[in-house]
Amino acid sequence: MYDLIIVGGGLRDLLLEEQPEKQEFQLFCSKKKIFRGISCGGALSPYALSCLDFELPEYLIERDISKVRIHFRELCTERQKDYRLALLVSRTAFDNFLLDKARETGIDIHLGEKVLNCEEREGCVEVKTSQNTYLAKFVLIAEGSEGTLKHNVRRHRDRRTEYDLALVSEVPEKDEVISSRFPDLIDIRFGITPGGYGWIFPHQGYYSVGVVGTAEYLEHPKEIMQAFLQTNGFSGDYQIHSHIIPVGGIKRKTVSSRILLSGDAAGFADAFLGEGIAYAVRSGQLAAEKVAELVLYDQRLGDLKEYEARCRQEFGNFLVSSLKLEKVMHRFPETSFRLALSRKEILDKYLDEVMINRSHKDYVRWLLLNFSLSEPASKMRSITEKNQ
Repeated sequence: MYDLIIVGGGLRDLLLEEQPEKQEFQLFCSKKKIFRGISCGGALSPYALSCLDFELPEYLIERDISKVRIHFRELCTERQKDYRLALLVSRTAFDNFLLDKARETGIDIHLGEKVLNCEEREGCVEVKTSQNTYLAKFVLIAEGSEGTLKHNVRRHRDRRTEYDLALVSEVPEKDEVISSRFPDLIDIRFGITPGGYGWIFPHQGYYSVGVVGTAEYLEHPKEIMQAFLQTNGFSGDYQIHSHIIPVGGIKRKTVSSRILLSGDAAGFADAFLGEGIAYAVRSGQLAAEKVAELVLYDQRLGDLKEYEARCRQEFGNFLVSSLKLEKVMHRFPETSFRLALSRKEILDKYLDEVMINRSHKDYVRWLLLNFSLSEPASKMRSITEKNQ
């Protein structure tokens, strides 16, 4: 009987257990390293970095970004800031670094034990894997958006409007060419997909090139991705990875009596930018803190719902506001993006208020109060005020 089993933990087919009598964790894995293709640009926001309780080593940091180039149709603008907008890392290297950080605590690690199902029993949760069956007081499911174990907490709903679809390729290139074309800046192109954008991120020895958009309206996503690659001068035969991003805000159920969901499995992602790493890290921390309280201090099981409340308090308003901003901007793209790219203070305010201070709501209010609105934009005001 374990106190906590974590399924996923940001790594595929990962099982993690805690033994409180030793005050340490144990991970079960069959390989020393993990390798995976994932549709992630590898950008760590200032908020994501603030959630980590350790510094990233220099070898992980491929680019330190303080400049952004944004396009919409024929319009283009660049903004240089005197602060960091993001660090670019390889997701494989980053995930293996987190695995090594876990090893430093002295835990046992065994990757490769696929979790088949978990069911609540009286007083515990039964977790069946490809190799064994375990019992735990609590289970944390952190297997991402495409796993099925989250349906032990909430029923499956095929609502494509609540999901974005992201596709990404890694395009090899010499560092000197990358530095010349994208000198420590990230390139964002709106108007590429319905409800989303295209991106080009400069890493070390390769570009991360991708598109993301509302799944409901992407009828031929690979064709859109291939066209985006060719339009930007990437004409090779590149492998394309895809990934579902939950963008429904924070309305989804995330706990049962003994099972918690975190990260993408819980539906925690920024609807406007698609960022998910920060919320996976922070929700995992909040879940672990709540379970520790229950185990160590024998609190009531009903207190597990406090995890949901803490997530709402920590980042819930930000995720809800990001969904509203996404709806406003992409419902009236010609008005909203042309206005944003024609007035430098609009983009500067976004970078300052949203990227750094994490306040979509204040940003949208500032937009509506400070700019004269055309008829489509007045509809934007009506939609926003309705959703306050």
